[in-house]
Amino acid sequence: MTRTLLTILLCPLLAAALIALFGRSRGRLSAGISILSAAAQMALTLRLLFGGWDGLPFSDSIRWMTLGSLNLDMGFYFNDMSALLLMVVTVVGFLIHVFAFGYSDHDKCRGRFFGGLSLFMFSMTGIVVSGNLFMMFVFWELVGFCSYMLIGHYLSAEASSAAKKAFIVNRVGDFGFLIGIIWCFWQFGTVNLADLPAAMSASPAAAGTLTAIGLLLFCGVLGKSAQMPLHVWLPDAMAGPTPVSALIHAATMVAAGVYLLGRVQFIFTPDALNVILAVGLVTALYSAICAFGQTDIKKILAYSTLSQLGFMVSAFALVGGMEGAASSQFHLTTHAFFKALLFLGAGSVIHASHHEQDIYKMGGLWKKMPLTFATFLVATLAIAGLPYLSGFFSKDAILLLAWHNSPAAFYTLVFASLLTATYMGRIIFVAFLGKPRSEAAEHAHESRIDMVLPLLVLAVMAVLGGYTGLYPEALSHYLHQHVPHAEGSEHTMILLISAALSLGGMLIAFLLYYRPDAKADTVQRRLPALFALLKGKLWFDELYLFYVNGIQQRLANVAAFLEQVLIQGFCVRGSGGVSGLIGVALRRAHTGRLNTYLYWFAAGVLIFWIYSSGVL
Repeated sequence: MTRTLLTILLCPLLAAALIALFGRSRGRLSAGISILSAAAQMALTLRLLFGGWDGLPFSDSIRWMTLGSLNLDMGFYFNDMSALLLMVVTVVGFLIHVFAFGYSDHDKCRGRFFGGLSLFMFSMTGIVVSGNLFMMFVFWELVGFCSYMLIGHYLSAEASSAAKKAFIVNRVGDFGFLIGIIWCFWQFGTVNLADLPAAMSASPAAAGTLTAIGLLLFCGVLGKSAQMPLHVWLPDAMAGPTPVSALIHAATMVAAGVYLLGRVQFIFTPDALNVILAVGLVTALYSAICAFGQTDIKKILAYSTLSQLGFMVSAFALVGGMEGAASSQFHLTTHAFFKALLFLGAGSVIHASHHEQDIYKMGGLWKKMPLTFATFLVATLAIAGLPYLSGFFSKDAILLLAWHNSPAAFYTLVFASLLTATYMGRIIFVAFLGKPRSEAAEHAHESRIDMVLPLLVLAVMAVLGGYTGLYPEALSHYLHQHVPHAEGSEHTMILLISAALSLGGMLIAFLLYYRPDAKADTVQRRLPALFALLKGKLWFDELYLFYVNGIQQRLANVAAFLEQVLIQGFCVRGSGGVSGLIGVALRRAHTGRLNTYLYWFAAGVLIFWIYSSGVL
């Protein structure tokens, strides 16, 4: 088991090393190495899940470093939760690699691109199988670096700015995450995931301490899973290549935060869960509203991702424990299928439309790209929660949890679900139906087979991903055991609500947005002030810029001055520093200009007169 997990982990690292050594200037070779690595990962994972693993938790570790009483281990902790995410990462990752081969055909930096993808696959796999929180944090930071590298792949000012923003915002959350890990070790003496529950039972901590540790660990979720108020980086990250958006910002990296919640679900107290629930609900509703203010197809999908992540976080916080963790993981899985399909479908459209991303410069694409349209429609209906597609089953579980535990959460999520169906219907009726609104849309054509084939496979998964009986036996048992299932009258109620929300939202989108020749948004034309408010995203970016430039930078300037003058000049250098400062001042007095010396002479005469007259 250890050997298999180690091979799955190291395959993409080996690919990244080979690309760095031999493939940086050979795009096709690099792509081939990276795709073969992803295929090997997927094959080994499926072989493990369908036959080589008995479903029992497995842990193995070796001592990496000893610092006093601190022992750092490197090893694996593999259970049903990690098995589920490993399947998602490797299967969806492989399909995105195949799509990226055609998408990057004209990319001059293809080698660097696929090297980054392989390094990301290594880092994300490391998060999934890590045996302790310190090891997870190492891979957590590697994932952040890969995200920075891949978002900034295109050498443009927008991409560079987005990459820096993603990196910096994630560091804010990761700072709290690291403090939480250190406090957890200090309190319980271990951060090994297999040993931590027993250690918590052996030395119980006060409820306030546990709440603080849980919320600090949740800071990592705020960053990686882009929950408010650290959500601002994800929409801007759409400046990166579309396969990167699908792999990192829809299917895997942003899921790491939700996975972390499930991995340490035994730490969170009811007070911590209440805070997490509030954050998840606000994120789900806010992001769904903001999606209506975007016309860039990728940014609409980005806000959709934010909203669905809010659903997952809310699902976990509604009950906590294994039930909440499994429900959020189930929606994470189905979301990976249909959201990866949506992003790749958007990439197919952008590629065929000469890199046009504004939906109001598209139109009529269903005739030009029938396969892309059909698969995109399937994904749209799945995310809208149409009964018996994958999204219905996972949302069904979340709504059922909310119905039983929090009426306020239930109605908030119902409204967010209606908005989801509406803004996704907006893409269908504006971008795919109607008439072509630009020359690029007029001359669009279906993408090549290596780009369409992943769409077809993901479409099948978007339809069948909710039927857990098709999963490996251990995963099927895990989901059946812990994910709530509505029965009887509750099943009928949830079924009717889901049908009403999905079909009702699509109907609203049709009535509001279907204008075959319209070249501007309906809300923008009729209610420009409201559209400006939605497009401004409640001005979070402007508030952060004001804080950074108006407050933080000024405090940094003051601190830098005090550091140079007081600490370096006086405390460190002592009298030598004071003499140096006096020397600097005197040196500035000698300018070589006659008028300056006249001023100094006049000032000296004035001071001498004041002193001699007895005023001082």
